Amino acid sequence: MTKLALFGAGRIGQVHARNLMAMQDMKLVAIADPVPSPGREDLLARSQARLSDAEAVFADPEIDAYLIASPTDTHEWLLRQAARTGKPVFCEKPVSLDFRKVIDIAREIGSAGNAVMLGFQRRYDPDFLHVKEEIASGRSGKVQHIVMHTRDPSPPPVSYVKSSGGLFRDQAIHDFDMTRYLLGEEIVSVSATGACLIDPAIGEAGDIDTAMITLRSESGRLVQMINARHAAFGYDQRLEAVCEKRVFYVANQPATNFISADIQGFTSSRPMSDFIARFAEAYRAEMDAFRALIQQGKPPLATMRDGVEAQRLAEAATLSLELSRPVAVSMVD
Repeated sequence: MTKLALFGAGRIGQVHARNLMAMQDMKLVAIADPVPSPGREDLLARSQARLSDAEAVFADPEIDAYLIASPTDTHEWLLRQAARTGKPVFCEKPVSLDFRKVIDIAREIGSAGNAVMLGFQRRYDPDFLHVKEEIASGRSGKVQHIVMHTRDPSPPPVSYVKSSGGLFRDQAIHDFDMTRYLLGEEIVSVSATGACLIDPAIGEAGDIDTAMITLRSESGRLVQMINARHAAFGYDQRLEAVCEKRVFYVANQPATNFISADIQGFTSSRPMSDFIARFAEAYRAEMDAFRALIQQGKPPLATMRDGVEAQRLAEAATLSLELSRPVAVSMVD
């Protein structure tokens, strides 16, 4: 039986914990979250895990691995403590809002030899995996360009915006990661433009809520990212990969497959309500991969380096927005 500790019993922590609890050979034995909440109490009751603190978790020799789903500003310290134990770690992105610390932690983890998996769940989504496999096979020729759309169903609270690191580090980082994953090569330049067009409070908090980002890869291939904090019809997450011989699409998934029709036309379901619902299968597969990492040493699809490089692109986009011009990714260090 593999014993795990969870840091953070918020929304994403509960998703991961419940997926792990569905596995007969995985047992959640400790939850470290100092903030009382109905979700935390429910998770403690369901798992029969003990409420603990970080120091006690890292001092417990019986715990086999750690799952970090706490607020971003805690990730740095938790990862450093985990590095000293040598045990496997799953950590949600981003590692830190200070990119210098991200690089430093990655080096420390690398020296310690910990197996670390980063939370980029789209890599485990069946549709995105299919596109990746098709591109990698070469059957459709070289990728020419990729277009990605990511829009939230509604803007997040301003309190979240202030602590999230901004649109690029919080939302768009998944698209940055998917760009590298699908192309199989690094991005060399980033051009970002953005504005606050949805919620003035987000602008007052110092962030943007709408952005368009153009990326150029090492071999000259182009990616266009469109990110926003609101779509009138709900959660919007789509992909178009244009290759020489074929074009691949990942469309929004409907909440239901029910369609009604009359003389005025066809009416179908809205998309799934949010990213938790849309990527439910991917989150399950992600925890399956974490189990394989712990028990078999199987490398995950998203490593610490992937976290570093995705955030490097987010930092380049932030710089591009500030300077109002394209930025070479090599400028970010």
